[in-house]
Amino acid sequence: MKEENAAELEKGKTFIIVEIIEYIPNSVVIKTIIKKTTGNVTVSSFDSGEALTEKTSPFDTFIQVIDGRAEIVIDGQSHQLDTGQSIIIPAHSRNSIKANVRFKMISTIIKSGYEEVTI
Repeated sequence: MKEENAAELEKGKTFIIVEIIEYIPNSVVIKTIIKKTTGNVTVSSFDSGEALTEKTSPFDTFIQVIDGRAEIVIDGQSHQLDTGQSIIIPAHSRNSIKANVRFKMISTIIKSGYEEVTI
């Protein structure tokens, strides 16, 4: 997995979200759009055959596929998302993200309402 920079994108400047991240062979690339203590927005590209290992988050996570097709597995149930489709991964659910074909996605986590939880 390759994390591009942890800095946010320049504010007040237009961009095309699907173009700010490239596919890299045999890699998952993650680029930060916004990073705050109350949540973050990232864009990721997954090459075919790549995956993120199963994890659990204390927060809901909104996933939107912006190119290709993703497999999102939540508590053992597989969901196939095509370009333009979204899903919310519930807090405290086991989940993994797989690329049977390459894809790009936006991930949004909002921590508001969970002030008693620390990371």
